[in-house]
Amino acid sequence: MKALIALLAAVAVTAQAQNVSSVEQADAALVKVAKDRAAVNEEFAASERECSTKFFVNNCLDKAKEKRRVALAAVRAVEVDAQHFKRADSVAKRDAELAERARKDDEENALRAAQPPKPQHEEKEAPKAPTGVRVADREAQHEAKLKRLAQQDAAEAGKRAANVEAFEKKKAESERRQAEVARKKAENKAKADKKKADAEKASAPAPSK
Repeated sequence: MKALIALLAAVAVTAQAQNVSSVEQADAALVKVAKDRAAVNEEFAASERECSTKFFVNNCLDKAKEKRRVALAAVRAVEVDAQHFKRADSVAKRDAELAERARKDDEENALRAAQPPKPQHEEKEAPKAPTGVRVADREAQHEAKLKRLAQQDAAEAGKRAANVEAFEKKKAESERRQAEVARKKAENKAKADKKKADAEKASAPAPSK
C-alpha cells in the first residue's frame, strides 16, 4: 500500500511538471506512461494481496481502488498531452513541406514566365498550363482538413480525459457496492451458521455423568 501511495505521488508530480516541447520528449513521455500504468496495476495487485490479510478487507480494497483510479487518471493526462504534441508536430512538418513545395512551384512558374515565347512555327502543340499550382492547392486543402481534425482532437482531449476519470470512478463505485453486498451476504451466512450451531448445541443431549 505504501508503495502505491509513493507511485501515486510520483505520477501526480509528473503530470503537473509535464511540458513536452519536442517529439523526443513526447516519445519518452509515452514510454514512461506505459511503465507507470503497469506499475500502478502491479502495485494495486500487491495491495489486494495485502488487504486480503486484514480484518477490514473491503475498506482496504476500496482505498486501494480509489488510489489506482486517481493514478491512472494522472497517467492518462500525460499520455493525452504527449499524443497531442506529436499530432501537432506532424501537422506542422506537413505544412512546412507544402509551403516549400509551393515556393518551388512559384519559382518555376516565374522562370517560365520570364522566358521568351517560342516562334510559332516551332510550336507543334499548344503549351500545357503549369500544374504546380493546382497540385499545391489540392495539397493545401488536404492539409487544412488535417489541421481541422487536429484542432478538433485537441479540443476533445480534455473531454476524453474527463470521461476516462468518470468511467474509472463509476467502475470503482460499482466494485465498492458489489463488495458491500458480498460482505453483507457473508455476515448473514455467518450469523445463520452460528444460530444453527447454537441450536444444535442446545438440542444435543447432556453428557451422562
